[in-house]
Amino acid sequence: MRLHNANAEIFVPDHLPVEEAMGRVTHLGIGAHQDDLEFMAYHGIVECFQRPDLWFGGVTCTDGAGSARTGPYAHFTDAQMQDVRRAEQRAAAVVGGYGFMAQLDYPSRAVKDPAGRALAEDLAAVVARCRPQVVYTHNPADKHDTHIGVLVATLEALRSLPREARPRKFYGCEVWRDLDWMGDGEKVVLDCSARPSFAAALAGIFDSQIAGGKRYDLAVAGRRAANATFFQSHSTDAATALSFAMDLTPLLEDDTRDLADFAGEAIARFHTDVTGRLRARLGR
Repeated sequence: MRLHNANAEIFVPDHLPVEEAMGRVTHLGIGAHQDDLEFMAYHGIVECFQRPDLWFGGVTCTDGAGSARTGPYAHFTDAQMQDVRRAEQRAAAVVGGYGFMAQLDYPSRAVKDPAGRALAEDLAAVVARCRPQVVYTHNPADKHDTHIGVLVATLEALRSLPREARPRKFYGCEVWRDLDWMGDGEKVVLDCSARPSFAAALAGIFDSQIAGGKRYDLAVAGRRAANATFFQSHSTDAATALSFAMDLTPLLEDDTRDLADFAGEAIARFHTDVTGRLRARLGR
């Protein structure tokens, strides 16, 4: 496959030919940074783990150069961090049993550039080879601009494909902002309870972030546990770990729908819910 960046790679943990490896993928995660997939798309990873009929494939879009770093990584150059983070992502693909792992090697500034088209073209090429049933990416209420850039490029890529080549489900997942604010009837509830030690092992691979000053491993596990407990107020917990996603599939069913308006409508419904509850109690 021809990709735009010379250092882009497609890694296949079980050494199948790339075409065969990509063709078996049923669940595809598209994330901005190394470790985003393991945190936001664990539902797909664990659903496919050790299943001969289901395979998870991963795409990481950025090069890892801008990572925060302290402790043992404090003096690492951007080039050294790129090498470390790429190696960590490959290791996660091995542990997670991924069908393939693509690292596209874009600098964050390119991902955030509204005029850039190369990332969307690369993503369209990957999805066309895989034809996954489910795609996980960042949600439109995320506050990280690089994550939003990946979401926009992913939507552009999927819309460039014929309808029969598009996924059946397209989910925007929690990373930098959770989705607890959405109405329960609107949330896509992704049960992440299975194999907690496996989830911890995947998160722990990214030592350059954990020892480097960001305890994403604890934060993500805590968010999943909190989601499970606070999801339903009048019943006992049915799961021990949940993540929430926004269903973006309508954006693939109607190419005229605007992404910003789509997100704004969800926020408007949240506003209506909050103000309506208050007014009801205030007798207004």
